[in-house]
Amino acid sequence: MRLRTPFALLGAALLVLVGPPLLTPGSGSGTGTDIPGLRFMVPNTPGGGYDITARTAAKNAEEAGLTGDVEVFNLPGAGGTVGLTRLVGERGDGTLAMSMGLGVVGAVHTNKTPRTLADTTPIARLTEEQDIVVVSKDSPYRTIHDLLAAWKEDPAKLPVGGGSSPGGPDHLAPMLMAQAAGIPPRDVNYVPFDGGGELLASILGSKVAFGVSGVGEYLDQIEAGELRLLAVTGAERVPGLDAPTLREAGLDTEFTNWRGIVAPPGLTDAERDRLVTLVTKLHDSPQWRESLKTHGWNDAFLPGEEFGAFLTEQNTRVDTVLKELGL
Repeated sequence: MRLRTPFALLGAALLVLVGPPLLTPGSGSGTGTDIPGLRFMVPNTPGGGYDITARTAAKNAEEAGLTGDVEVFNLPGAGGTVGLTRLVGERGDGTLAMSMGLGVVGAVHTNKTPRTLADTTPIARLTEEQDIVVVSKDSPYRTIHDLLAAWKEDPAKLPVGGGSSPGGPDHLAPMLMAQAAGIPPRDVNYVPFDGGGELLASILGSKVAFGVSGVGEYLDQIEAGELRLLAVTGAERVPGLDAPTLREAGLDTEFTNWRGIVAPPGLTDAERDRLVTLVTKLHDSPQWRESLKTHGWNDAFLPGEEFGAFLTEQNTRVDTVLKELGL
């Protein structure tokens, strides 16, 4: 993100002293979207889905002239609930927002945290994407059928890694895969990582037999031949990727993940509306449209109260699925 220079700050101070600030193109002032000092918190490590989403959104908002510089910082831990606790503790701060998704919903359940997403201010759901099943280029598993055959034979000997804690998307996807393959979910050797960045090193180093993560996180590694893509988890194949769906592989299941933005509780109506308006205009920008294509994300925009209702539904769904899987 761009840094403010002392000279620029001095100039801004002089403008305040001599008269009303001048509105300049690209400041976001004319559209009511500029939020000075805006920060995006990422509740997992760099390189993961929340991180990529937040940094892309910040960059696109700046490029579209919707707001000034946006600070993006990481606060990982406990599947995103460390960040969630911090966010809720920043009550009334209209300059803070957090990138999040289904993983945080699940982590709240499995970690039994006192703070939940019901304590936040919903801003918008942004994207939806499939998960992918990948192995290292040196893996003995050439196809999803090879992997499933070995997995069924001895689930405990094939650790599966995911970039989310139990209850998150990268955990639920292989559990649903196992259930569809006739493998008791409790027999699955799931290894959680705090984000896709940490998971990647373990897949490349063959420390896990296979990994499950968002499609947009590992496109570069797949294209470079470092990872072998075996399957996608959605209802349809992903354009440009040569991999079958789970249903094509004989598993009667499908799964998609989503990501969005929430803010602290206790915002004024004006503060909440400005954040919702900023993200809405970001969604409509050509910069964001191009990013959706680049990262393989599906547009799943839901603003404000609609997103809040969706979060309530997702909380119930995750609780139900975890109980059904005996987890």
